[in-house]
Amino acid sequence: MEKYIKPGEVWLDTKGERIEAHGGSMFYEEGTYYWYGEDKSHTRKKGKTWTWGVKCYSSQDLVNWKDLGHIIEPVTDDKKSLFYPERRLDRPHIIKNKKTNKYVMWLKYNDKAHFAILSSDSLLGPYKLENPFFQPDGRRVGDFDLVSDPNTGEGYLYVDLDHTDLVVYKLSDDYLSVTGEKANVYSGLKPPFSREGVTYFIHNGKHYLLTSGMIGYVPNPSEVAVADDYMGPFKVLGNPHVNDESSASFNSQASSAFRVEGRDTIVVMADRWVPDYVMTKEKYDAFVRAIYSRFDKTLKPKFRDMWMMLRSPMMGSADTSKANYVWLPLEWKGDMPQIMWRDKWNLEELE
Repeated sequence: MEKYIKPGEVWLDTKGERIEAHGGSMFYEEGTYYWYGEDKSHTRKKGKTWTWGVKCYSSQDLVNWKDLGHIIEPVTDDKKSLFYPERRLDRPHIIKNKKTNKYVMWLKYNDKAHFAILSSDSLLGPYKLENPFFQPDGRRVGDFDLVSDPNTGEGYLYVDLDHTDLVVYKLSDDYLSVTGEKANVYSGLKPPFSREGVTYFIHNGKHYLLTSGMIGYVPNPSEVAVADDYMGPFKVLGNPHVNDESSASFNSQASSAFRVEGRDTIVVMADRWVPDYVMTKEKYDAFVRAIYSRFDKTLKPKFRDMWMMLRSPMMGSADTSKANYVWLPLEWKGDMPQIMWRDKWNLEELE
């Protein structure tokens, strides 16, 4: 039995195997935490396999995790299937609908920039495909988060659209689509400043969105925004990572956040997608010049900037099978959330 969460280190399940729940999220039910996410065990650098289905793990202490298998199995014999391993399935999110008593899962697909929406009578499935292709307002989707209000049961979708805007939609009553009620959180942004890694949490009645910039699998500075309502308006507060000399959110990208049951503790779940690639402020500044010069002609990237970017782990050149996890608890300075580095921690230390 392990005693500590060790951010950035290899995390093994109770069988001694690597945990495969990347771009993941958390669900708590009847005394058990369920961590689910992308299975990257078959992903290789420049390989065709993107995600080997969606796996799920269970734990009572957040440290030791039991492998429960796939809740979305990979389909290896049908290239047209949504679950064929070469489809770019990303960042599963599940919320429970109190009105229908259904578990609703949204999956993002990078290849055609759309959602697939599924439902089940059980958290662990089997899941029924409800909508194989959905784009809100016909726009290309990126990273997202789903939220269910515990009091009213109303649901919300926070989503990057067209890599320019971050929009919040109110979900339909069955959570299988969106309504016409929407609002912009960020508008008109361009890479690398477009927002992804969309992560929602609530604290003291205020609604927070933690996001990263957009540079493929290369980590970069995070930003947090706050609002008094799910629909905003949101006010940008800045980078919550304290003393982060890497300019890379401790070399990680957030995927989700959850509240520890019975406590006022929020844990941010993040991925260190390519552990062998160490980001620095020098590299980040070079990326900004190289990428944003397409939109700002006053920027003059040097050959070194372009070379540095080309040698980095972008979407098709990253071996994410080696990805590790960076889980850190939030601390607070007034209404500003802070993420501070810890080599190891557990719930007992946070008491």
